[in-house]
This record gives sequence, structure tokens and C-alpha cells, in this order.
Amino acid sequence: MIRAVMDSSELHYLELNEVAHLIQTRKLSPVELTQAMLDRIEKLDRKLHAFALPTPEFALEQARKAEAEIAAKRYRGALHGVPIGLKDLNYTKGIPTAAGMPIHRDFKPAFDGTVTKRLYDAGAVLVGKLQLTEGAFADHHPAITVPVNPWHPAYWSGASSSGSGVATAAGMAFATTGSDTGGSIRFPSAACGVTGLKPTWGRVSRYGAFELAASLDHIGPMCRSAVDTGIVLGAIAGADPNDPTASLLPVPDYLHDLNRDFHRIRVGLDERYALDGVERFTVQSVRDALGVFKSLGAEIRNVQFPAVDDVLKDWAPNCAIETAVAHEATYPSRKSEYGPGLAGLLDLAPTLKATDYQKILLRRRDFAGRVAALFQQIDLLVIPVQFIASPTMKQMETLGQDAAALLSLMRFTSPFDMGGNPTITMPCGFTGAGTPIAFQLAARPMEEDLLVSAGAAYQRETTWHRKHPKL
Repeated sequence: MIRAVMDSSELHYLELNEVAHLIQTRKLSPVELTQAMLDRIEKLDRKLHAFALPTPEFALEQARKAEAEIAAKRYRGALHGVPIGLKDLNYTKGIPTAAGMPIHRDFKPAFDGTVTKRLYDAGAVLVGKLQLTEGAFADHHPAITVPVNPWHPAYWSGASSSGSGVATAAGMAFATTGSDTGGSIRFPSAACGVTGLKPTWGRVSRYGAFELAASLDHIGPMCRSAVDTGIVLGAIAGADPNDPTASLLPVPDYLHDLNRDFHRIRVGLDERYALDGVERFTVQSVRDALGVFKSLGAEIRNVQFPAVDDVLKDWAPNCAIETAVAHEATYPSRKSEYGPGLAGLLDLAPTLKATDYQKILLRRRDFAGRVAALFQQIDLLVIPVQFIASPTMKQMETLGQDAAALLSLMRFTSPFDMGGNPTITMPCGFTGAGTPIAFQLAARPMEEDLLVSAGAAYQRETTWHRKHPKL
């Protein structure tokens, strides 16, 4: 039976929850599965460049341990024996963690970050560290080979969790971690056709992770389904004495209500915010997604989302000031070793006055309060991920030279980092070029369980998340 499963041509595209069942029932060997994934990485990553560093020896050691534990009936749960990847800003003891920065290429942490440790404790198998943009900001360092979108090499793979999106979409890991400061879980999830969950700020500890901007950074899962994101979030969320900003609220069972009755769920849409100036593929896909929730019994409400102009403009200076704090040990003293994108952000920080920063903080509080008031009227908000359904690399180069266009790109992402609300991103269609389109659901803080159940309901009614690139 194990060999029959291993010989399946679609094994690498199974959802985490499906693989977990096969491992638990001993129809699938963690060691053989891990070796198969490592072989796939060896074959595909030469052209996709998702991995900053594969970890084959360490992965096989973890897989052998998992297999022995499961044989001894010491099963730890759905992640036990499952190959995963970590964004290369999550600290891994003794394994290089560079955060997309050549100046850190030789940095080997002396301890595992909290997210890393919790995944290890759940029995997950680390097949490698995944590439990202420099310091998790917008651009890859010039010395780094940019991860390639597995659907089409001419299209953007997203930022900053580019390697995580590519590895998950290409069947090189059953789950990965991402981080999101301005859209960095959602952009690559959308670009690569995977499901990403940006949790509430503070739901997941940031201890032992390279920092971009402390009050904006969110760590979360990138997987093949909403159910899978619930599994991973359940493992990594929760209080942490090493990170006092991590929420003390109990971690719920994110899978406890996958068959939720949607007749009492209110789903909001602000057509002007969500659809004006958005490409037609995305507009139609968002409307189709709304139709799915309506068919499930949800009440669709027209709402007015708070104005985002101020928080959009404030995101970059807010991020710049916090990033300057995170990089003060190496910038500007090692400025020549930085790429132009991250250096440009850091150079912005000294131009801002303390009073400017205080005004930004006040506007953030104001915006968060207005969003909270809106969520008294609704339970979920439907929005796109970006105004371009699926940007090409050439389009992204052009956008990078146009400040107004960049603000437009972030209009559906950075406000939810500034406010801290959780969102789930899911594939919902394809462009004429055959590249994925995605949409988001946003919810009240700490209501990731609703996002997971809503995502699972949507994905029971559709098959977009089960489409995979031909590699």
C-alpha cells in the first residue's frame, strides 16, 4: 500500500490533511515521503529557485524519528511526519537563516524561533528554508535569484514570501510559513494559486524571526487549502513568554466548525472600494465568490469600508521607522551591502520627524476603530488581493517606478496590516493567460476560526484550490 501511494503521480499535490491521514493510518511512510519530496526539490528547484537552502540530511533525520514514533503509537497530530518549508527568516538552530540578505548568509541561530520550535514539536519535517525578498521588504537583493512562478515564468511570484508561494504551488512542501508586513503572505498566495492565512497581529509569536517592522509583522501559514491553514495555525499560534506581544487568548480548535451554518453569517462588500479600478477577471471572480456564499445561506450586505488613503500613504514611513530600528546594527554602517529597495526604505526613516510618526500612529488607531465599527454590521468582508489580476514581471518593474501605482497595488493588503485584522487568501479563477486569480476574506481580530470555516465552505463548493501547475 505504501508503494502504491508513493507511486501516485499526484502525491506531491495532496493537501496536508490528506497526507496526514495516510501517515496516521500507516499507508504512507514519512521517510519515503520525505525522500520523494527531496527528490522533487532536487529536480524542480534548479529552475524555480524557491529554496534558499534545502535541508535533506536534517529532514531525513526528522522523518526517521517521526516514523519510529508513529510505529510506537505516539502520533502527535496532523503535522507529524509531513514535509514542510520555512521562510528563511524563521530562526533554525544551527541552520543558516539569511532573511534574503547576503550579509546574513553565514548566520546560524543559536536557537529555534518559536514558530520553528512549535512546528518541530508537532512532528513536522523541515525540507528546507525558503527564499524571500531582502529583509522581507519589497525587492529581492540583486545577488539573489528571484523565485519563478510555477504557472508561468513571465509572471510575478509575489513578495516577500515568494519562495513559500512557489514551493507550495509546485508541490515541494505540503505547507510553508510566510510573513506579512504589507501583503507578503497574500501577494505570493494569489500569484501562485495557494491559500494563505494572515493572522491577527499578535496571534502568532514573532520571537526568533527576522524583523521588518515590529508592529506590522504577521507570521502565518501558506498551504493548499483553508483546512490546512487551520492545522498549521493551530500548531504555531498562542502565548509566548519570549514575546510579550503574543496574545494570551487561548488557541481554539480551528477545525471545530468546518460545517458551520452560514445562514447567520453576514458577508459585506463595498463595491467602490473592492471593485473600482480592478481588472475584470478579478471583478468577476469576486462576484462569483459572493455568489457561493449567498448559495450557502449567507446574507450579502452592501457596506462602506473606511477610507484607506491615509493608511496607505502612512504605511511606508511607518514601516521605514520600524525597519530602521530593526537594522540599526548594520545600517548605515554596511549600506554598500544592501540592495537599493531596502536601502531606499531605510533612508526614508531619518527624514521623518517624531511628530510625523505620532500622527501616523493616531491615524492607524482611528482607522482600526472605524474598521471595528464596520464589523459590528458584518462578519466577513470580501475584497480582492490586488487590482491587477495577475501581474507580469514586466508590469511589476513598471509599478516599482510609480509611487501612485504601488499604493494602488497595496490598497487591499497594507490596511489590514496597519489595522491588524486577519484575512484568508484563496484562489478563485484564472486569467486568460492561465495564471491564478485570488480574493480575500477579512474578519474581526482573533476570528481566524471563522475564516478557516468560511474558506473550507468555499473550497467545498469550488475546485480552484485543486488546480496545479504542470511541471
